[in-house]
Amino acid sequence: MVRGTDGALPGGATEAEGTRPGGRTEADEGLPGGRTEADRLPGGRTEADEGLPGGRTEADRLPGGRTEADDVLPGGLAEAIRGTAEDIASVLRTATGPDAAGLPVPRSSWTLGEAAAHLAQANALMAELAAGHERSHGDGTPGSLAAANELALAGFGEREPGPLAEMITARAAAFLAAVEDRDPDAPLTTPLGVMRPAVLGSYLLTHMLGHGYDLALALGRPHMLDAHRVELTLPFMREAMPRVTDPAAVAGLTARFAVRLRGGPAFGVAVTDGTVEVTQEVPARPDCTILTEPVAFLLLGLGRVDPWPVIARGKALGWGRKPWLAPRFPRLFRAP
Repeated sequence: MVRGTDGALPGGATEAEGTRPGGRTEADEGLPGGRTEADRLPGGRTEADEGLPGGRTEADRLPGGRTEADDVLPGGLAEAIRGTAEDIASVLRTATGPDAAGLPVPRSSWTLGEAAAHLAQANALMAELAAGHERSHGDGTPGSLAAANELALAGFGEREPGPLAEMITARAAAFLAAVEDRDPDAPLTTPLGVMRPAVLGSYLLTHMLGHGYDLALALGRPHMLDAHRVELTLPFMREAMPRVTDPAAVAGLTARFAVRLRGGPAFGVAVTDGTVEVTQEVPARPDCTILTEPVAFLLLGLGRVDPWPVIARGKALGWGRKPWLAPRFPRLFRAP
């Protein structure tokens, strides 16, 4: 559901790369509150109608501030979701003035208010999916997802950054509350196919980071991407890549790629005449090895930047028997 960009897979940010706004904690910001009619979920319901699973409250946190969601979602993913939502809200709270909602978002046809509204809607949708509800939102292809996004936006009137900031954090919290009750191996139906809860959580984080980057760029604020958060997007990125392949770009291509994040994990991608397979292990004899700085990887993967400027700044390198495939690799995919 990432929308309004024109690229596809794995870099290059700004000088603010890797910076998180203000180094805040949730205690600094307080809990989201003051919600209004604009907080309604799809179908006219409110979060009060849904309730939190089991009637849990902040008092139900486990030792160390964790919740049961941290046990369903691996390796700090729940905290990354909470922190990213708060960082995005903090960026939106800086958007003041009567014209703030109409600011253009770079590389997108959306305004700031539209992008923030989409993010609030998407977080609500993810919370419902985590609760086990099936919701129709396109057929999984980039074009259908874009059309579904526009249709959803047309029926949702809120565009002011302040209220949307509160919705984004509240609905991310609703996702974490819902996922607490899931079996870690339970299949959940999503717009991009069936996923386990951990992969859906990675999807939510990926989606928030992509649009959070857009909002920060539009407002001239530091973005919220860092190496740790990017690493947590990999379960979704690996699973989504075969589903978002650009048929025209991979037609006739046969190649094996080793994709490595600098200082982090690696994975393999095999393209065989239009078919894409992603593996957690790199191939023994790749045709092209791609090494990217982590933030650059995600920005390239979500179409937020173009390959050649990233390569020129040394944030992505390619070598092997077919090194010329490195700048082509992001174009093999279409970010939904």
